[in-house]
Amino acid sequence: MSMASQTSGSAAAPRPMTKEERKVIIASSAGTVFEWYDFYLAGSLAANIAQTFVPGDNDTAKFIFVLFGFAAGFAVRPFGALFFGRLGDMIGRKYTFLVTMTVMGLATFVVGLLPSFATIGYLAPTAFIICRLLQGLALGGEYGGAATYVAEHAPMGRRGFYTSWIQTTATVGLFLSLIVILGLRLSMSPEAFAAWGWRIPFLLSIILLGFSIWIRLQLAESPAFVKMKEEGTHSKAPLREAFGNWENAKIGLIALFGGTAGQAVVWYTGQFYALFFLTQTLKIDGTTANLLIALSLLAGTPFFILFGWLSDKIGRKPILLAGCLIAALTYFPLFTMLANTANPKLIAATDNVKLVLTSDPAQCGTLFDPVGVRTFTKPCDIVRRTLATNSIHYDLVPGPAGSPLKATINGADAPTGAAELVAAAQTAGYPKAGDATILKTPSIGQVLTDGRAMKAVGILFVLVLFVTMVYGPIAALLVELFPTRIRYSGMSLPYHIGNGWFGGFLPPTAFAIVAASGNIFSGLWYPIIVALGTFVIGLLFLPETKNRDILK
Repeated sequence: MSMASQTSGSAAAPRPMTKEERKVIIASSAGTVFEWYDFYLAGSLAANIAQTFVPGDNDTAKFIFVLFGFAAGFAVRPFGALFFGRLGDMIGRKYTFLVTMTVMGLATFVVGLLPSFATIGYLAPTAFIICRLLQGLALGGEYGGAATYVAEHAPMGRRGFYTSWIQTTATVGLFLSLIVILGLRLSMSPEAFAAWGWRIPFLLSIILLGFSIWIRLQLAESPAFVKMKEEGTHSKAPLREAFGNWENAKIGLIALFGGTAGQAVVWYTGQFYALFFLTQTLKIDGTTANLLIALSLLAGTPFFILFGWLSDKIGRKPILLAGCLIAALTYFPLFTMLANTANPKLIAATDNVKLVLTSDPAQCGTLFDPVGVRTFTKPCDIVRRTLATNSIHYDLVPGPAGSPLKATINGADAPTGAAELVAAAQTAGYPKAGDATILKTPSIGQVLTDGRAMKAVGILFVLVLFVTMVYGPIAALLVELFPTRIRYSGMSLPYHIGNGWFGGFLPPTAFAIVAASGNIFSGLWYPIIVALGTFVIGLLFLPETKNRDILK
């Protein structure tokens, strides 16, 4: 595509997509899909990874550790954004995201080969975390490169639509990982899958890596980058220029707090926290939960394109902020509906079984343990943590100083031992895992013919719809906020701080809040507060960018 045609596009009506532009979108999106597939396997297979690589008998601590390992990949994404963003602004978009893709694919493949804790001891979880860190660094460089590359090929008036295809890749990557996992679960016994079958999706990444490298080698460099290099206007110190200069750094802060932070928590609540809520809180088996999520993603994915296209018409800002606001206002009723649909006995027990703990406040800690490294020894803490793990609601009442822990169920004295109290609560009405009243549909056909399952899919689809509202326009917005000479660096850091930190730490943070409060819905306060904060800051400070010339 010539530069003249792109610059003249600002005055002309949007033209149809050319063959070359279609190739750019397909190649960029395909490679990014596979990177997200690699990255999300750790979340989708958290329980299997925990049993293989993490020692001990505390299943909750194991799960939280793997969530932390999952989040560790997000924690280093901003550092990957800085490192690879600098390279992308100095040597080019194309070669930088070829490197990131190679690192991602190899790290994922290695996870599939790692020996278990029983074989190599603490080297197993250590190696797993190292692989997650490498994946996070790679992803930190991948997204900014792909989004920038596609946007710089897009004509004026079509950037939201063109980049929205990149925005589908995270969800499609998650969907692909779920489909592969479901196919394996349905084709082998649970014992075989737990023993070795879970490794297959990781090993398949080496094939996807080869295909991704081949398809991206067919691409030329971004025309905007080529023009900048020819004119000699590229930055020799993009990081210093992007973040050491207040005018540019201010744009990054507005992009983070007025855009990507809220976008991130809505994204992860609608996809990952919803999956954790189904399996860990509502005690739905993994196959059923993956089927429900996969179908909702399948139905919702086209809306990324719709909202990207719509952002070319009405702007990026109104769609993004509307998604944050609507999500924040509806999370509690939607998750309550989901719980009532999938595990009605649990919600009935929450209303009808009144479990009260009375304890000296000095004997009760915060229970906030997002990385699973604390050891709880006080009876009050042990009991509350065990109750929360079993999704049993409790109220904590302060008792006299020095008084022992006391428990009552519906006014009658109850045992204070953790396991005994859980058993008493289940006798009073709380369901056990595997209870016949919990939604279970182990095949697609059963989901499609089960009214409860389809209602759950509908609720999950609404959550995904919020995701598409906030995520569809965000790539175009970020690209348009920064000039070409520092675009890769400038857009990557706020995106990956928002998604890597605000979003990536959402599942373990929300899980820890639930464990600390005893209320299965309390973890939702985290995304609600962040999304509302983004709505307010974005409304006040975020500029509309849809008509900006990005060749400057």
